[in-house]
Amino acid sequence: MLPSRLLLRANAPEYLTIFRRCATSSARQKTTHSTTPKPPSQPKTETPDLNKLQPLNRPLGVLERPIARIKPRGEVVKELLTDDEAIGRERKFLVKEVVTKGYFHDLHMIRYQGGKTWIAPKVLVREDKALYLPNITGTALSDGQVKHTTSMCMGKISVLSILNSKISENHSAGFTSRTHARYSSHPLYQHIHINHQENLLKSILVKLFTSSVRSSTPVELHSTFLVSSQNLDYEKDAMGMTNNRVGYVYLIDENLRIRWGGNADAMLEEAEALEVCTGVLLKRLEKKLENEKTPKEGTSPIEEERVDADKTAV
Repeated sequence: MLPSRLLLRANAPEYLTIFRRCATSSARQKTTHSTTPKPPSQPKTETPDLNKLQPLNRPLGVLERPIARIKPRGEVVKELLTDDEAIGRERKFLVKEVVTKGYFHDLHMIRYQGGKTWIAPKVLVREDKALYLPNITGTALSDGQVKHTTSMCMGKISVLSILNSKISENHSAGFTSRTHARYSSHPLYQHIHINHQENLLKSILVKLFTSSVRSSTPVELHSTFLVSSQNLDYEKDAMGMTNNRVGYVYLIDENLRIRWGGNADAMLEEAEALEVCTGVLLKRLEKKLENEKTPKEGTSPIEEERVDADKTAV
């Protein structure tokens, strides 16, 4: 037998032919793969994933009961310079806004769940756990007079919508349309709108175009529609107002406590919950007023009137 080297030399032309064919076929495959155009990739659209949102797990509002009073500018400046609590509050706010929150943060968060940060509860917050609505002042559309939410909400069941853009108006309507249609004729119910603009330029524009806002708002809501530029930086976190681009809706009882809250786009369950909770508060307030009017047990109405007259005389 011939050695292996001699066999390779003798059959070299055949081996070269086979090698050339393999190389040519692999080159063709590479060119076909490289020249074949790839289909264009579709842009990824981020749809709101409401499954990631959690229900509201804390009461909204401030601890102190509000009063219908506007602090003078001198008093505010004095507090910021001398009051340790006010200085700490201002430092905490600046650190959060400047360091941890960018200018386009609110606009960027709208891409995720439409700016929605929580799911409204299905039931009312307990009265002993509920916190207060801070006093918000604004100019009424009806007569241009300055009004306070503290005096407006006292003794009534109020649905309060905080608006800052056209999108927030749509958010508010999604929550309140069912409730307002059902209870708008109730004497103990009212719907308060607050067009809140903290930006100086926006607030000036809103004041200049107040007539257009008045024309687009139903006449029966002019007396409860306020245009406000009040600074709410310290109250935003307490009220859950984490995004300035979306609308917020609150249900306020007769004692100025926030018993329910919603934000951004309303789900059907949330709108139904607001309607049910408003009806519950109205029934409780009606019963409370009836009990206050009924005469005390064991006394006639005439005797009770005499007792009340004696008390007022004293």
